[in-house]
Amino acid sequence: MKLSDVKKLHQKKYRSQFGYYLVEGEHLVLELLNAVAKRPETLSLNNITFYVTQQYATWLNEKLSQPCRVDVLSEQQMASLSDTKTPQGIIARVPLPQEGASASEVQTPLDRMYVYLYETQDPGNLGTILRTLAWFGDFTLLMSPNSVDPYNSKVVRSSMGAIFHVNMELNVPLASLNQRFQRFAYLDMKGEEVKSPTFKQHQCYLFGNEARGVPTDVLTELNAKAYTIPGNGSIDSLNLASAVNMCAYELSR
Repeated sequence: MKLSDVKKLHQKKYRSQFGYYLVEGEHLVLELLNAVAKRPETLSLNNITFYVTQQYATWLNEKLSQPCRVDVLSEQQMASLSDTKTPQGIIARVPLPQEGASASEVQTPLDRMYVYLYETQDPGNLGTILRTLAWFGDFTLLMSPNSVDPYNSKVVRSSMGAIFHVNMELNVPLASLNQRFQRFAYLDMKGEEVKSPTFKQHQCYLFGNEARGVPTDVLTELNAKAYTIPGNGSIDSLNLASAVNMCAYELSR
């Protein structure tokens, strides 16, 4: 793949076209190598290409568990490939995960918890949510169509490598959830407190768009139960990532 094409992977349409995304920086590459070791069924060094400056070539070779494709670039080439002001000198080109089966074909394990994000738009929110779900484990993240691309460089960076450790399904229509789950929960100011024992009895936890929430007609159709995170402040809502964080903690206690 030519460097001019690799640079295009900063744009979603080319990530979809070529089937790769970029991971930049020492910390993220270390997390990527950690994920390769822990999740060989989803990530393989055979399919990853590393682009490094000379100063990182030896460092990377010491970290690799097997030979793989490593291209050594000049400082100028690295600067043109990076989307940061001060490139660290190491970038990985990683295959996008394969698209999953249709909703009717998906086998939904009963021992996992599912978080569904409806049209989430903020990359920072998504990156923080990925870190939370990776920390607590045993969560699968479902994302609706018209959501921010999780392989956007801002999401990848803000996830701090958590993106490699969280099971995700993308472009999952809200209307398809009733084919997979029977018990749904969502947040509402008038709901039961999340510390209630019943909060842990649901299969899928719905979180809406930062501004609009989840459509009320769909919540009614799914017979979703409302819960609230009690607070004493003067504002009427929490940041999306903060709400997911607190719910994930409550579910994992």
